Amino acid sequence: MRISVSSDMAEPVARLLVEELRERGHEVLPHGALRPGADPQWAVCSEAAAREVAAGTSDQAVVCCWTGTGASIAANKVPGVRAALCADAYTADGARRWNDANVLALSLRLTSEPLLKEILDAWFAAEASEDAEDRENVARVERLDARPPQ
Repeated sequence: MRISVSSDMAEPVARLLVEELRERGHEVLPHGALRPGADPQWAVCSEAAAREVAAGTSDQAVVCCWTGTGASIAANKVPGVRAALCADAYTADGARRWNDANVLALSLRLTSEPLLKEILDAWFAAEASEDAEDRENVARVERLDARPPQ
């Protein structure tokens, strides 16, 4: 799987994330502080990673900043992106299962190495629900992207 990864800081957990994804067999497209010469601002690098998902050049993305909040907000501004800020494996599983999230947002401050691995395990193990109610909720969110501001 091709995964875009962004971080506004080259914190140990961000570097570990890239390493872990590669060890799991994924192709990683780095952004921000993870790519020399790239703009490391969280809004810029999160948007870049999210745009690759929206364009279909990446299957998914993982966006990181100190709290994870800014990265998730920036990613969610890109039409077609459903970014979920996940601080534990249960939330990561639910985000993939019920929300069909295609971007994982992580906090560099809160995510330890063991927790990162648990979150990634849950994220990649879960599949989007086929339940009609869950699909309709995801479709409704997708329609929000096409709706002009009122």
